[in-house]
Amino acid sequence: MGDRFGSKEHSKFTQAMRSIYRILLILALAAAPSLSAARGTILVLGDSLSAAFGIEERQGWVQLLQQRLHEERYDYRVVNGSISGETTAGGLARLAPLLNTSRPEIVIVELGINDGLRGLPLDDMRENLRQIILQARQQGAKVLLVGMRLPPNYGSAYTRLFHDSYRELSRQLELPLVPFFMQGLRHDPTHFQEDNLHPTAAAQPILLENIWQKLVPLLNLPQSSGSPPK
Repeated sequence: MGDRFGSKEHSKFTQAMRSIYRILLILALAAAPSLSAARGTILVLGDSLSAAFGIEERQGWVQLLQQRLHEERYDYRVVNGSISGETTAGGLARLAPLLNTSRPEIVIVELGINDGLRGLPLDDMRENLRQIILQARQQGAKVLLVGMRLPPNYGSAYTRLFHDSYRELSRQLELPLVPFFMQGLRHDPTHFQEDNLHPTAAAQPILLENIWQKLVPLLNLPQSSGSPPK
């Protein structure tokens, strides 16, 4: 959701940022032996909603997820592979190096809203998401799909097909689904930034809770009280 409709200049900038991000992620993982000591890894593949757009990174739901896992004694590290403005095609293009580097046990896929906001073909969006899911599974990862909805001004037929795409993929590929990532948010300054698109810091715990309910069944059992998480 970082760029609603895109431009040539923004597209070039986004491509450059993806390349820089890939390099930085690989370097960060290589330089973090303490994180690799965790039993499992969760990879978040998302857009600006997961990249803490407009707020501090520590306030975003992905960082809050890492904190909650630690507090509830689940031995996982969380790798955030999210980029503002990302589409399903971009996520698919970046997926292989992310999988090879982080070796996740679980992949949370939060993509598609930028496809919808740009009016891109929904058949392409569904196929990109399908390939993301299949590639993650081929690496042995469990997948959690995160659904989104479009504003009504995109037309009832397109918005309905967009929303149904997530449910159809969940049913066809038999994977868990968060029906609507922003469920429970209020359309006021408490929960949305000035652009009326991106959630505020105050809204991040609600986003986390929507994810958490579907994520917990995929997690290994938490550590016992005698074995504090690393």
